[in-house]
Amino acid sequence: MTEQVVFYTHPQSRGRIVHLLLEELGAPYDMRLLSFEKGEHKTPQYLAINPMGKVPAIVHRGVVVTETAAICVYLADEFPAKALAPKIGDPQRGTYLRWFFFGAACFDPAITDKMLARPPAERKGAVGYGTVEDTVNAVEKALSPGPYILGERFSAVDLFLGSQLMHSMMLKAIEPRPAFQRYADRLTARPIVQRLNQGA
Repeated sequence: MTEQVVFYTHPQSRGRIVHLLLEELGAPYDMRLLSFEKGEHKTPQYLAINPMGKVPAIVHRGVVVTETAAICVYLADEFPAKALAPKIGDPQRGTYLRWFFFGAACFDPAITDKMLARPPAERKGAVGYGTVEDTVNAVEKALSPGPYILGERFSAVDLFLGSQLMHSMMLKAIEPRPAFQRYADRLTARPIVQRLNQGA
């Protein structure tokens, strides 16, 4: 019997991405909702799992994994039945990992800086993402020819980067370019995404 994933999250967090992936994978999981209002993410018990006191986090077979991108990569490899991750040796594996790391290391901080109205760095080369414009343009190029990051193949990285993209458009942090809107429409049309959006 496959050991279930213990999944710590909050509804208004990046944990939503992990929730979508768990459902897409058909992986067994036990979801533990933490109340920010009650400070449950800062209790000694939870800080022993994630010293940052942030969600999401998972525990699987005694292993703790934090950071949304890392969790997604881990889960897609651990539960391969739906083939949402190219296997090691697959030529698409590099592209798949590239955009996971880009989303975490470039897109997320770029959008955060823009939303917080932080002034651009004087030395653009000292910032991991360079400029917000370059970062957004890179994502647009990654979706060409599409329809997914890996061309015709839907994978876990689409849930990760696509969720970031849709959240950024919803907050009006980036403009809804045609390529982004087509991508968002394709992802939100997935049955599991629709079901979770409806709270089922």
